[in-house]
Amino acid sequence: MYIERVPNRNSPPAILLRESYRENGKVKKRTLANLSKWSPQMVEQFQALLKGEVVSVGKLEEVFEIVRSRPHGHVAAILGTLHRLKLEQVLSARHSRKRDLVVAMVAARIINPSSKLPLAQSLDAGNATSTLGEVLGVESATEVELEQAMDWLLRHQEAIEKKLVTRHSAQKTLVLYNLSSTYLEGQKGTLQIDFGLLCEPKGCPVAVEVFERNTADPETLESQIKKLQERFSLKQVVLVGDQGVITQARITEELKHKEGLDWITALRACQIQQLFSEGVLSLSLFDSCNWVEIYSQAYPDERLIACRNSALAQRCSHKREELLQATEQELNKIVAATQRSPNPRRGKDAIEVWVGKVINCFKMAKHFRYEITDDHFNYQRNIDSITSEAGLDGIYVIRTSLAAEKLTAPETINAYKSLSQVEQAFRCYNSADLQVQPIFYDLTQKVKAHIFLCMLAYYVEWHMRQALAPLLLDEDDPDQAQLLRESVVAPAKRSANAQRKALPKHTVDGLPVHSFQSLLANLGTLVKNRVESPAMPAIAFDKITQLTPLQHKAFELLGVSL
Repeated sequence: MYIERVPNRNSPPAILLRESYRENGKVKKRTLANLSKWSPQMVEQFQALLKGEVVSVGKLEEVFEIVRSRPHGHVAAILGTLHRLKLEQVLSARHSRKRDLVVAMVAARIINPSSKLPLAQSLDAGNATSTLGEVLGVESATEVELEQAMDWLLRHQEAIEKKLVTRHSAQKTLVLYNLSSTYLEGQKGTLQIDFGLLCEPKGCPVAVEVFERNTADPETLESQIKKLQERFSLKQVVLVGDQGVITQARITEELKHKEGLDWITALRACQIQQLFSEGVLSLSLFDSCNWVEIYSQAYPDERLIACRNSALAQRCSHKREELLQATEQELNKIVAATQRSPNPRRGKDAIEVWVGKVINCFKMAKHFRYEITDDHFNYQRNIDSITSEAGLDGIYVIRTSLAAEKLTAPETINAYKSLSQVEQAFRCYNSADLQVQPIFYDLTQKVKAHIFLCMLAYYVEWHMRQALAPLLLDEDDPDQAQLLRESVVAPAKRSANAQRKALPKHTVDGLPVHSFQSLLANLGTLVKNRVESPAMPAIAFDKITQLTPLQHKAFELLGVSL
């Protein structure tokens, strides 16, 4: 900060308190306060104080005092990213209060997810928990206004999604699709909704749709195809989904003869077992390579790519053994109950119910044989079943309608494995990041608006995560990590940068490594102070605290200035 005297023709010069800052590489200045009404002595003393000199004004509090501090850094980071992405223009080309309210709700969903009443209170100038309401000019927002803004957002959903798809689509668009469920009140046993998320290949969300309760996953596919081809006008689409979404029935009825539509999915375990039985697939195929293309008459006009991940095979074997032992532990209790003295457990029906609960709990029914009578229970492992399943450990088969000249086998495998990016999105939806639940609405339209708002919040968060990766525990050099993999099927490896961050929990610059939420909280410690002078009540200005090295680096990575 410094004091500048500005000449004023026929009047005394204006005495202004100013500070310099950089924006897009240019040095600019802004006025913090007009000190023209101060006495010359007070101006001189204050100027000396700014230079670090000792002044005889008694206590500093007698000259200035901080009357309010509002967390500002996280607001600046989120709104700056949102502005850099031009998301306001995506919401609506025309500025309006409802657009500002939606922007506020998107930012608040990232900062501190809550219902509309506490959000309205946090925006209010007298109760503000951040500078969000002040920066956007929505400090007077009410709960009713926020609800109306949600209705406005839902009416514009189709147009917004089309803009996002256009922004992220190419000539031949690869689209990831998966579904998730959530309880309205965040507790099991309450009403449940299903929603499907469409993402671009790297996991950036572009569209979302809420479905009626108990809608089967495959039944949601038709609406997504229409959305992609008709509403978004995409001529060439490759839809990637798991075997629970893109089923054989959906392929036959909806996908097979659609012009401009190809798909990538995987076979179910029973279908893979059938390939083994027919001799089409065998373990010997993986002796020299962990993936191989095969052909089966059961899947004409399709490419099948069989993959075997040895690390996954070990995990499957270990998990199965754990479940088998857990099941045996509970079954031994039933055996003991039928043999105890006194008061042994009797009755075939009662014992069957108890056994059924145990078997269903661990999903190991096919791996056990058991004998039940009125006064006896005995069991043993089904070795044939266990051996048969063990032969499939780590094996999965990808199926696609794409010809090899359009997408090679490694590219197809990579495309299918990209579904993990959608899973990451769902984790953010349901975790502390966005807290999609509990949903504070009963009306269907409000629920749809809420889910869409969460998608927009994740859209901003996704881009922030990409930019802030060097400061996060996330992988920040995916290209190098990809080169380190032995093959496209092998487990992912961390790049040298990620490994250097992992152990000391510090970057190469010595800055602490954070999770996204903890970094956001750290940015929130950058506050905007309201400074007033008791001696001159008319004089008041805002002063932002100094950036720490970590905060400076974060804003630099985001490409955002205060």
